[in-house]
Amino acid sequence: DYELCEEWGHLYPIPREDLINLHREHLLHLLAMGDVEKALQLLQRIEDPGICLAISEQSLDQHPNLTASHFLADYLTAHFYANLTTARRNEIQALYMGSKVLLTLPELSRINYFHLSSRPLLMLEQLLMNMKVDWVAVAVQTLHELLAGQEIGFTVEEIDNLLSKYAEKALNFPFALKQKRS
Repeated sequence: DYELCEEWGHLYPIPREDLINLHREHLLHLLAMGDVEKALQLLQRIEDPGICLAISEQSLDQHPNLTASHFLADYLTAHFYANLTTARRNEIQALYMGSKVLLTLPELSRINYFHLSSRPLLMLEQLLMNMKVDWVAVAVQTLHELLAGQEIGFTVEEIDNLLSKYAEKALNFPFALKQKRS
């Protein structure tokens, strides 16, 4: 049905807002079905960059599933980096990094941390509080690789400070040691 509507749009003029809505719904449908290749082809078929940007941003703002969010954040960063405000750019890059970290977690556990996908530092802190040390190691390695030479609102030093804070707390003993009496 989406393809039929798209063909119809080539024959008859469709208002810009309706065209954006049509393509956004089609894109979200393709991403929900897991067909990233067709989603990319759809975006490449759109000739007007302004419409393509609007479709991509609106789709991302609908908070689709993890792989769709990751795809859209990556697409927006790769194709429209210069068109985005600094705040929006940081928001999208944080979402990209958060979704990348989520993809490193075991599949059944991702749902527990999905709500933190746009806040990677908070996700890392939650993993630390839940004592998921092995997952934290992979997440930190992923974040270090992604942060190399980028500015997105947090730094490698902030990650290291967070790890130091929780390492210090892990070494605090809430009781006094008893002395031996002779």
